[in-house]
Amino acid sequence: MPHAVGAPLPPPRHQAQEQGATMNWTPHPGHSLPPGPPPAPSAPPPVQPAPAPGTANPGWSGPVPQRTQPAADAAGGTGSTGHIQLPPGAPVALPSPQSGAAAPDAAHAAVAVLLIGPAGAGKTSVARHWADSRRVPTAHISLDDVREWVRSGFADPQQGWNDHSEAQYRLARRTCGFAARNFLANGISCILDDAVFPDRPVVGLGGWKRHVGPGLLPIVLLPGLEIVLERNARRSGNRRLSDEEVARIHGRMAGWYGSGLPIIDNSQHDVATTVRVLDDVVARSLASPPNW
Repeated sequence: MPHAVGAPLPPPRHQAQEQGATMNWTPHPGHSLPPGPPPAPSAPPPVQPAPAPGTANPGWSGPVPQRTQPAADAAGGTGSTGHIQLPPGAPVALPSPQSGAAAPDAAHAAVAVLLIGPAGAGKTSVARHWADSRRVPTAHISLDDVREWVRSGFADPQQGWNDHSEAQYRLARRTCGFAARNFLANGISCILDDAVFPDRPVVGLGGWKRHVGPGLLPIVLLPGLEIVLERNARRSGNRRLSDEEVARIHGRMAGWYGSGLPIIDNSQHDVATTVRVLDDVVARSLASPPNW
């Protein structure tokens, strides 16, 4: 009977019968053992030393198996998951369409889009639906979701914009940019959404351009004030703002008019219609990137 290498072998059958009293079992049913002190336990079997590296194990008659080094270890373990080498993320470059060529198909092109708009503009719903409906792999990265990864100690901007909330915003934006670059480097498009203000450099486009790259396509989603107030009223939790705050943010977002960025007024559009308009705007932006 084969046994595991390095484990003690069981005693022969006749020795096991002779050691019946020591093992505290009755050899013959019906005959009791004579009284007396319990026998001393037998000594444990000696531990066999492990074979030295590169030598055959006892009982192994074939060649010594060689331990193979995984490809990830051989490559230094950088930028790899298991045995799959991942391209490193790099800043997204500006598209360079050929002169006279037709506008790229936004449904198939690998792009990084930044959807800008006030609270209640529908950024998250439109971005998620756009990512779901594309014919190529596309990820949705929401800055608000990434900010809320911080559970204990979350700096809610609604309770006041200070150094703490600004630091968490910058960290979330940098995390989103890192994710976007890596998605694009591995052939996955992405759409990000954030309430970027045109008159505040700290939450402006400069940080997104620095973290994602100049090839990022910013597009503004700006419905009317009545629409954003109505949508904000349906929100709950810390995503719902006061009417005064919504009106103030919406008024500041009007500064995007005249900025040169494409603006979509989705006041009369449902999500599906807005996504189709977004496809057209992305195609035009790919053919003629906005100057920002």
